Amino acid sequence: MKLIFDIGNTNVVCGAFQGAELIGSFRLRSDRDRTVDEYSLDVISLLKLHNIDRTEIKGTVIGSVVPQLTRMFSKLSVKYLDLLPQIIEAAKVTGMELHVDRPDWIGADQIANAYAARELYGAPCVVVDLGTATTFDIVGATGAFEGGLIAPGLTISAEALSSRAALLPSIELKEPKSLIGKNPRDAMLSGILFGYASLIDGLVQKLRAELGEQTKVVATGGLAGTIAKLATSIDLTNPDLTLVGFRLLAEQARTSDIDR
Repeated sequence: MKLIFDIGNTNVVCGAFQGAELIGSFRLRSDRDRTVDEYSLDVISLLKLHNIDRTEIKGTVIGSVVPQLTRMFSKLSVKYLDLLPQIIEAAKVTGMELHVDRPDWIGADQIANAYAARELYGAPCVVVDLGTATTFDIVGATGAFEGGLIAPGLTISAEALSSRAALLPSIELKEPKSLIGKNPRDAMLSGILFGYASLIDGLVQKLRAELGEQTKVVATGGLAGTIAKLATSIDLTNPDLTLVGFRLLAEQARTSDIDR
């Protein structure tokens, strides 16, 4: 069994794989002020809650965009699971060509998304990841990572709007009842969610003009299911795509080491 930590700016997503099967996953809040011991208590408790025997875990993988938490979860893996983690870094990926200016500027999650989408759905493809930021990860027709686009995330946009406008409330992001809101809360929901759906559809239209109309579009991230109902350009949703990508990259890297 392999335990994968997908460390983002807002959440740490933990997934346990038995071979290729994801048998359990859970989320923790990304908090740089917490200690290794505090995170370990949560991880061990949640593994037990999901009926995952930690003694059966034979490997850990870390993909992270938060260096401080990379170090934290590396210590957690060594101290509490007695396992030296495999850390995925974009600049060290060998299973995918990176057509970018600086590979070390690319987030590990972006490469995981692109690699998993290519392996599962073929190329060319676009992954729309609806996380802290809304990212578009692009795989060209040759299967190489061609770069991407980054926009503010939905939650960031909603929080910025309510914090800067005194009469606008904080809202929970869920599917709007209708296009035209009859009160400030519903108007914000429609503006943000339909607005982002239109942003995605508009950018995908431009990307398909460049990459080819056959380009698959896959949505992932916490709000993927909600946005996929509103954006007509999304072909597939896969909420576990990033975890799957880290698993595939870890396996590919070990195979490459054996080949050498």
